[in-house]
Amino acid sequence: MKTAVVEPSGGTDTPGKETPAPAPAGKPVINTALLALLCAGSWLASVLAGGWAECGPVVHRFALAGHILALVLSFGAIIVVDWVGLLWLLGRRDIHDTRRVESAAQPLIWCGLAALLVTGSLIDPDLGNPLTQVKLACVLLLMLNGILLAPTMRKLHALPPGTLFSAMAAPLRKHLMIALCVSQGCWWTCVLVGLLNSTLRRWTGS
Repeated sequence: MKTAVVEPSGGTDTPGKETPAPAPAGKPVINTALLALLCAGSWLASVLAGGWAECGPVVHRFALAGHILALVLSFGAIIVVDWVGLLWLLGRRDIHDTRRVESAAQPLIWCGLAALLVTGSLIDPDLGNPLTQVKLACVLLLMLNGILLAPTMRKLHALPPGTLFSAMAAPLRKHLMIALCVSQGCWWTCVLVGLLNSTLRRWTGS
């Protein structure tokens, strides 16, 4: 009889196979910081263009229509994502349902936000109006919130199916709830301020 030889677990690697090198730990942080800077720079460019550009009534009408459509596109997608997330919190959906919905909605959300920045600079915004300033601050906060939420969502989607909200780590639960409140609060503020500004413009004829 031949005695089987058992290789120790820490022996040489199998020929032809290489152990992949771990990804640098700081890379996700750097990517997040770069994306946040890109969003802040785009927002600042939109604000500066809005204060500098003087558009006629025709451009203003088309830009306002595009602004409303962009708002419906991005905010509508956010509502769907947050609604599925709420159903998961209530135990009515699986945790990975949120991943599928979010991955499908992300292009719509960011395309809508980009369109909001472009069209917002063409509707003659009154940058001296406190309401407009609040709306602009909310738009910037929305973009930064989405960027900072991405690493948390990756951790969330790495959890096994069937994971309940109550079974998650407390810091992860806290971050998700804060991000949800910031998202909904800023979006509804933008909508209400936009409606109020449009109504005041019609009343004053400006």
